[in-house]
Amino acid sequence: MTQTQEPARSRTFTWADPAVNAAQIGRRSGLDMLRAMIAGELAAPPVMHLIDMTRMAADEGVVVVELTPQEFHYNPLGTVHGGVLSTLLDTAAGCAVHSTLPAGVGYTSLDLNVKFLRPVTVASGTLRCTGTVLQRGNRTALAEARITDANGRLTAHATSTCLILPQP
Repeated sequence: MTQTQEPARSRTFTWADPAVNAAQIGRRSGLDMLRAMIAGELAAPPVMHLIDMTRMAADEGVVVVELTPQEFHYNPLGTVHGGVLSTLLDTAAGCAVHSTLPAGVGYTSLDLNVKFLRPVTVASGTLRCTGTVLQRGNRTALAEARITDANGRLTAHATSTCLILPQP
């Protein structure tokens, strides 16, 4: 895509090798892994740097992540792209499921059903996304995630089904 505005803006970010964290799945529970990332003992996954997610908190079955909307999140309409919001929702819901898993067990998202309820812009302030496990069985888990803006207004909601997988 050709940049037509001047002055052009740019953004640079770095990340750590994601294979290091993946190797921990057989050794640590999901909650232990998340807490190690929060404490800085393990690197955050690259996607958190890509979209500039900040702050994470984790307890069993509940994960909270935050994101402050920036220009680089915008779509052509001047609002935060739905894919960015969906990534935030998927992260919170999936990590909530991960927080319930023992060592040696992983998961993958089977689906993500998203409802966008109001536009999000830089004026929305810091977004808080809370993921909560609604039900977990041996093979699947159902979680929801909710994004609220700095004024506590619900901006998006999602439900996610995750497949629970033993790791080799």
